[in-house]
Amino acid sequence: MRRRLINSTLAVVLVVIAVFGVSLVIVETRTISASAQESVESEALRLISVVDSRLLGDEVINSGVLSEQIDPSRFALIEIPGRTPISVGERPTGSVLRATETGEQGEKVTVEESRSAVTREVGRTLLIIGAVALLAIISAVLLAVRQANRLASPLTDLAETAERLGSGDPRPRHKRYGVPELDRVADVLDSSAERIARMLTAERRLAADASHQLRTPLTALSMRIEEISVTDDPETVKEEANIALTQVERLTDVVERLLTNSRDPRTGSAVVFDLDEVIKQQIEEWRPAYRSTGRALVCSGKHGLRAVGTPGAVAQVLAALIENSLMHGGGTVALRTRVTGNQVVIEVTDEGPGVPAELGARIFERTISGRNSTGIGLAVARDLAEADGGRLELLQQHPAVFALFLSRIPLDRKDPERPVR
Repeated sequence: MRRRLINSTLAVVLVVIAVFGVSLVIVETRTISASAQESVESEALRLISVVDSRLLGDEVINSGVLSEQIDPSRFALIEIPGRTPISVGERPTGSVLRATETGEQGEKVTVEESRSAVTREVGRTLLIIGAVALLAIISAVLLAVRQANRLASPLTDLAETAERLGSGDPRPRHKRYGVPELDRVADVLDSSAERIARMLTAERRLAADASHQLRTPLTALSMRIEEISVTDDPETVKEEANIALTQVERLTDVVERLLTNSRDPRTGSAVVFDLDEVIKQQIEEWRPAYRSTGRALVCSGKHGLRAVGTPGAVAQVLAALIENSLMHGGGTVALRTRVTGNQVVIEVTDEGPGVPAELGARIFERTISGRNSTGIGLAVARDLAEADGGRLELLQQHPAVFALFLSRIPLDRKDPERPVR
């Protein structure tokens, strides 16, 4: 591209120099020739006037007297009727410029000058024009190189940026070049880089959330299947199979919820649901895991509460809190339900050491964990709670008390099964 820009600029300059330079040479040559001819004619006219005045005054007319009246580089021939012609100077050879004038008494004066002087003057003029043309060409080449670099370097940078995007490096460069068209391309590439970065972040976040959120349901399902494989009691098999089917449904709900949040975290599917059923399902699912560690999982508080939210999302939030207490807490883990204003609160607490002071304000941030865990569970739980219009808070650090706040649906006093509209 640089070569094309330089060649095109140089071609334009050469064409301009050729058109205007040739015209200037022709004009200057004619001007110099005409000026030299006018000078010779002026010399002849002046010399004839001198001869006329001397003839009228009967003064001496010879070459010595007339040589003072003429340019030494020129030749003059004075022809007076009845007298010998008088010559002044050396007669030039070759091509000459000639002017002839006739006086009042019939005398005739001829002045000649060699064209070599005109040729030398034209040569000097051509040399000056050539030098100016050469300077113009050099300046044009330098300007063309500078302009080519100014245009080609940004294009090279933009090509490198596009190549980086294609290789999976979506970092925007935020570099501009002072050329509106190229800056527009840079804006588009930076916007594309930011979109790609957001997409990659969302994909990585979805993968991390999926691996974390699916781990517990899959573990619980595996435990149920193991129970089925080691028992011969048909009733036990049937019971465990029904529980396993319930867990498969929850697993499906977890996957759908993760996909929904990955597309738009604000998209909710809140409904009115029975809070006791969700809590009971979570206790049944996690009780074997707690029993295997010699710990207990209990529930207390107000029953018969109905809340607004997504049952699957609420179940995932509770699962994250119960798992967090299993991994980082100690002693008995208690789920307590209560009502405050127009909200239902589910508190999850344990008898462990609690949340370290330095982590209290950042406990819901991703990658923040008190031990060697992923630090994803509580962050995902908070996002799920907020997606349904609720909120998840750490009410107390020692011991740890987490609270899930959901909108409450009050019941009609006359008909407890019917929510108030």
